[in-house]
Amino acid sequence: MAFVTQHQIQKFHEDGFLVLEHFFTTEECDSMRNQIQRIIAEMEVPPHCRTEFSTKEKEQLQAQGSSDYFLTSGDKIRFFFEKGVLDERGNFLIPKEKSVSKIGHALHAYDPVFKQVTHSSKVQELGRKLGLERPVVVQSMYIFKQPGIGGEVTPHQDATFLHTEPLGRILGFWIALEDATQENGCLWFIPGSHTRGITRRMVRAASGSSTCVEFVGSDPVYDDNQFIPLPISKGGLVLIHGEVVHKSELNSSESSRHAFTFHVMEAKDTSWSRENWLQPTPELPFPSLYT
Repeated sequence: MAFVTQHQIQKFHEDGFLVLEHFFTTEECDSMRNQIQRIIAEMEVPPHCRTEFSTKEKEQLQAQGSSDYFLTSGDKIRFFFEKGVLDERGNFLIPKEKSVSKIGHALHAYDPVFKQVTHSSKVQELGRKLGLERPVVVQSMYIFKQPGIGGEVTPHQDATFLHTEPLGRILGFWIALEDATQENGCLWFIPGSHTRGITRRMVRAASGSSTCVEFVGSDPVYDDNQFIPLPISKGGLVLIHGEVVHKSELNSSESSRHAFTFHVMEAKDTSWSRENWLQPTPELPFPSLYT
């Protein structure tokens, strides 16, 4: 693992992101990829993905089932699919390992391989170098970015979804488990865009409303020319400030772009918004990054 210098930490504060090539070994990446294949092999299609026939009422129930499945995934390992990969009975139209968009949101807590990576000594050391005093892990995701169908992720700030008071307390760790290139959908960032706060929040909708979450505020229209691509090799780590603007394009290539990502909150003098979709539960309070 590369030793992180003060200069790099300074650069992170200036840009809102930092690339650390070869932070994880090939073996560590392969152990995560192998583990996710085992998880997929045992995957059951969630019930809300199976509807025999569709009426308006069925559609509403399905949407409700889908939103409940998402809203209660913070302390579970759950499956989210690309569009159009399942028929209405919940049968796969393509090989199931190619159908999954992401798996979340508690791999870091309940899967031994991902737990070990999240709390690895080098991650803890990096947290200390960054001055994190009481970091807790709030969520994790395995993102597939499937070849040909891995959808674009529009420009966003992570703090839109993971809101804290004050802001500036969320940090993303994004690990490339395969080379990420411009062809297969690497991340793009607007350098320095983490200093202007946020303009949009995703909040839990009032109970009884038709959607599970709603957006308050709106994102500005970002200038495409401001984004710079961040291709990165397998094993590389991208640190992502909670308010930096980033995106990724559709994967139009023939190779996937697997990544494991988790978010940490500095819990010291910070309050986690009660309106966030993701909430700690009695079963899974946010665990300390430091062990």
